[in-house]
Amino acid sequence: MKKKEQSAENYLERVPVHKQGLKWSVDDKGIVTLCIPNTGLFNRIAQKLLKKPPVTYIHLDENGSFVWPIIDGKKDIIKIGELVKERFGEEAEPLYPRLAKFFQILESYGFVEWK
Repeated sequence: MKKKEQSAENYLERVPVHKQGLKWSVDDKGIVTLCIPNTGLFNRIAQKLLKKPPVTYIHLDENGSFVWPIIDGKKDIIKIGELVKERFGEEAEPLYPRLAKFFQILESYGFVEWK
């Protein structure tokens, strides 16, 4: 059990950074949209044959839209969690399991890297 706790703690100490070159925007309601170009041979074929768009737009929810702009390559997940808690209070709970999952998803799609 101690090993799992240490592993989770180490993950929370990681410092995320936006993937270099990833474009994103914030609308007037504060919602962040990630702009992901669909490049590569498979995507070009899908664009021609299946009318797939050349860019995919991913709209983050309210929590994700709060977190995304504060990813600055300086704050670890613990510090980001403190800011989320300050902003959303009890609505953010369970805070760190949710944040860890959010960053795991971002990492799996290549939207964040680690410093």
